[in-house]
Amino acid sequence: MCTDSLCCRAVSHTLQGSAMSRYRAQIIGAAVLVILAIIGIFLVVLPAKEVTMPADNMYGIVLDAGSSHTSMFIYKWPADKQNGTGVVTQHSECDAKGGGISSYAGKPGDAAKSLEECMNHALKEIPKSRQHQTPLCLGATAGMRLLKEINQTESDKVLKEVRDKLSSYPFQFKEAKILSGQEEGAYGWVTVNYLLEKFIKYDFVGHWLNPGRNTIGALDLGGASTQITFETSQNLENPDNQMNLTLYGQAYTLYTHSFLCYGQDQFLKRLLAHLIQTQGVLNQVINPCYPPKFNISINLGKDVFDSFCTKKYKPANLDAQRNVTVVGSGNYHQCVNNITEIFTFSNCSYSMCSFDGVFQPRVTGSFMAFSAFYHTQKYIKDITNIALTSPSHAVEAAKLICNMTITELLHKANLTEKSVKYMKNLCSMSNFVQVLLTKGYHFDNTSFPHVSFEQNAAGASVGWALGYMLNVSNEVPAESLSVMKALPSGPWKGIIVIFIAFVLFVLGYCLMIYRNRND
Repeated sequence: MCTDSLCCRAVSHTLQGSAMSRYRAQIIGAAVLVILAIIGIFLVVLPAKEVTMPADNMYGIVLDAGSSHTSMFIYKWPADKQNGTGVVTQHSECDAKGGGISSYAGKPGDAAKSLEECMNHALKEIPKSRQHQTPLCLGATAGMRLLKEINQTESDKVLKEVRDKLSSYPFQFKEAKILSGQEEGAYGWVTVNYLLEKFIKYDFVGHWLNPGRNTIGALDLGGASTQITFETSQNLENPDNQMNLTLYGQAYTLYTHSFLCYGQDQFLKRLLAHLIQTQGVLNQVINPCYPPKFNISINLGKDVFDSFCTKKYKPANLDAQRNVTVVGSGNYHQCVNNITEIFTFSNCSYSMCSFDGVFQPRVTGSFMAFSAFYHTQKYIKDITNIALTSPSHAVEAAKLICNMTITELLHKANLTEKSVKYMKNLCSMSNFVQVLLTKGYHFDNTSFPHVSFEQNAAGASVGWALGYMLNVSNEVPAESLSVMKALPSGPWKGIIVIFIAFVLFVLGYCLMIYRNRND
């Protein structure tokens, strides 16, 4: 008990001050909590508008089983797609070692084994969660078309072996088939126009739109065949040359034709066969398309007459084991004449034809020439400094090249002796491209300048595989875009309820403090 009045007043004052401090602290703490709760409600409510979340990527694999080698392409596209077609980009690429699958005819197991390295690459590149949804396709081109003509039993065995192998992987195996020439040409056309954004374009505000541009034609030169494809409104007199495609909601009518045995490798064999047929089976054959004084020994069977494409030139009682020497003369005029004789420019039963009696409407618009067209043009330009922009330029360049020795060709192209196998055929290919484009497809002084020679477009390889995958993506079900709040709707509602309850609790707590203060 305090007996000193001064002391008692001091203690009382201290107790009152302490109580007041606690009260203020409680009020300030409660106020801070209320403010934080209100801020939390605003942070959750204000951004909570509906937003469209992008769908995950889908993947697809295409194996391009060409006549000389097999390439694998992995593509990806948004799972929601655009008007039914995936907006596809190239994700990865792999070149299989060895030759094309047709070269393994009669060698059980080798065709399947040649694909293993690239398929293992695909397993690493595609997320496991997407592998079972990833379409896997193999398209074989002119090499297998030729094998089917020669020996369908072997062709069927190779395809079955490849199908069994591809089916063993955790992807969605769809097919392994031999593409028709028309399919190869049409899918090459799709690739070219897709990469050049003729179908669909990403605009500056982030939307996909149809740019309304004219499409361009596609010229493909492979090892065993060559294709021409372009959009046309002209009457197509032969329905076999017509192909209809629907991409991104738009329909296209195409003229397309594939010329088997007019690919680079097979045409060069046909040229040798033609020279041997006209000169006779001699120990020495003169080739006006080889560089002057260049000579090489060839086997009549393996190097010339074992091909389906040369059987009409095959002399009777030919010794297929015999070797002969081919000697170059580097004569432009004789070379271009012999090449022209391999084409047939008569016997057209339509209003107009390209060659070999095949209907072709007039070429219109721009064209892209790729594959061996590009490589031939590049060598020509590197060596002669002449760009193939007109028929006269093509003739001028071919004349210069045919007059050069193999040493001059290698030097001007900055190549080593390893490239002799390519350079020895450059005069032949220069004249072949010239005759094919001008006399065959009828590109003239007006239309020839609209042909561009390209290897890539928009960072991707130009060929039929991308166009094929775009078509396949039409068959892959789209996934819906998810519409959601800034937070998923369930947690978002729960957080709102928690914040409101917290505010009510704090307000009740403040009321209790106030009442205790008054008491």
